[in-house]
Amino acid sequence: MKISQKLLDAEREGRTWWSFEYFPPRTAQGLQNLVDRIERMRGYGPEFIDITWNAGGRTSDLSSELVRTCQSLIGIETCMHLTCTNMPAEKVDIALREAKAHGCRNILALRGDPPSGQDTWSKVEGGFEHGIDLVKHIRSLYGDYFDIAVAGFPQQAELPEAEFAQEIQWLKEKIDAGCSLIFTQMFYDVDIFVKWVKAVRAAGITAPIIPGINPIQTWNGFMRATQLANTIIPQSYLDILEPIKNDDEQVRAQGTKLVAKLCRDILAAGVGIKGLHFYTMNLEKGTRMLLQELQLMPRVEVIKPLPWRQSLTPSRRTETIRPIFWANRTKSYLSRTENWDEYPNGRFGDSRSPAYGELDGYGIWIKQTKEQALQLWGQPTTTSEVFKLFADFCRGTLAALPWSDQRPSSETTVISTQLARMNDLGFLSINSQPAVNGAPSSDKVHGWGPVNGYVYQKAYLEFFVSPAKLDLLVEKISRDSNITYFAINKTGDLRTNNTTEGPNAVTWGVFPGKEIIQPTVVEAVSFMAWKDEAFELGRQWARIYEPDTVPYKLITAMMDDYFLVNIVHNDFKNSDAIFQPFWDLADSPAAAPVMENGNGHAVNGGEKLSTPVREIANVANGLVPAAAA
Repeated sequence: MKISQKLLDAEREGRTWWSFEYFPPRTAQGLQNLVDRIERMRGYGPEFIDITWNAGGRTSDLSSELVRTCQSLIGIETCMHLTCTNMPAEKVDIALREAKAHGCRNILALRGDPPSGQDTWSKVEGGFEHGIDLVKHIRSLYGDYFDIAVAGFPQQAELPEAEFAQEIQWLKEKIDAGCSLIFTQMFYDVDIFVKWVKAVRAAGITAPIIPGINPIQTWNGFMRATQLANTIIPQSYLDILEPIKNDDEQVRAQGTKLVAKLCRDILAAGVGIKGLHFYTMNLEKGTRMLLQELQLMPRVEVIKPLPWRQSLTPSRRTETIRPIFWANRTKSYLSRTENWDEYPNGRFGDSRSPAYGELDGYGIWIKQTKEQALQLWGQPTTTSEVFKLFADFCRGTLAALPWSDQRPSSETTVISTQLARMNDLGFLSINSQPAVNGAPSSDKVHGWGPVNGYVYQKAYLEFFVSPAKLDLLVEKISRDSNITYFAINKTGDLRTNNTTEGPNAVTWGVFPGKEIIQPTVVEAVSFMAWKDEAFELGRQWARIYEPDTVPYKLITAMMDDYFLVNIVHNDFKNSDAIFQPFWDLADSPAAAPVMENGNGHAVNGGEKLSTPVREIANVANGLVPAAAA
């Protein structure tokens, strides 16, 4: 969506908006860290983000890749900078084609700074002399497809009157050439900004003005940024910050108060400014502190129009339904379905032969390095130690599992106690959702979708379990006609009590003036595609250990032996019923030999473990010498 339309929507709804700027890092690890940070900061509710284009176009490929990632994988509206520096027309055209292919509809057109190592700017052969030439070129190729923004410089208001008037005239020429937005350079003097805005409006320029706000993170960073941009610093800022310049925490705290006051003054100045654009410098804390100080808390319907994150690539913008299995692995799902011609957008439909991609795309593999994985998961040598890792994750004391890169969501914590107990019993959960019966769409934990709606969920659990415990669980499940399940092992042996081929909607919402929306489903074919990935993640975990070690053999054998199971309790009004079969097993004397196995008790109990798992467990517990195994 164009930024101009998003700003109109915000104005119509009477709300303040905000946005973030990032720049492409120089290293691959830096890029991955930034993507993770953008994902987190998406939760702070930015209306859009923008990605810079370094002087000389040195990071052009990284800028385009970052735009693609933000649009398609993170699902956040993105504006791409484009400069004239070292950019002949053919390179500009490539960048524009890629931006359009990724669903980006917003370009910030700039002349740009001189190339690195040069003091003066010069036109490259076959390129553009001025920003307005770039604007005209984009409009000539793409008509009205892109919102084109240009830069504005509030401190021009301090120039001599004739020079200031000339700068305003040049800005107007850019607007008349086809620009629809103005991003300002950072500033700290609100009076200068207001004077500049009034002059812009007096010249007949009506395009939205987006004020650039630079959070104060450290004294050195503040001084370096203001010197590079020749920013005027009010004396009041120096009086407060200079005495504490050696205390970074104090500088950030006092700087946040100063910049928050600047933001309030901008919004209250009566010059039509309704939003703020934060220059994050790829940092998170300063921007978060500012939003908290300003009490700009994101609204649920802005962050979550659906319970899962939408992709903004052109082919996926109308997608409204996904299988639940990839709830914790959005990037993987997007990668494996990127070649689909159509995406479900009303009902999941006939999915007996969906073309899920192979396990070789972006986002398929576990995120952690070997060193990080060893630090997280240690060296488990018994099934009970593996059970404890899963239980600790549910309790929030372990940061990640191979199947989930982040800590449990706020929704998962609603049932964290039950999940932890499940895992202690040997049912290794990797995905879940609690039952929800008509929660307001604005609910901070469960809500999604437009205001004044209600959302519903069926309880859902997904876990690995040994064949012996699965047999016991199925017997308990058979006593509750509201439970449906699918269970499958690595080789594709499928067990189910489901009697219908169609999808089972496990999340839906009811909203004023709209048809019922059913964005999340459980269905067999997608589950069978997901199981390959689920078991592969377990094998990747095993491969962080040397092949001749007990942890490698244990986890490999568990993945070879265990079943992947999902169960749905179809009575969404009964929030606890999905767990009852597990508690019945825990309390059953007849099941005790199997249930106790792997929980710190005798390894050779009643559970029907495969020979590899049984042998490894016996070695780990000292029941037989390692050489004999």
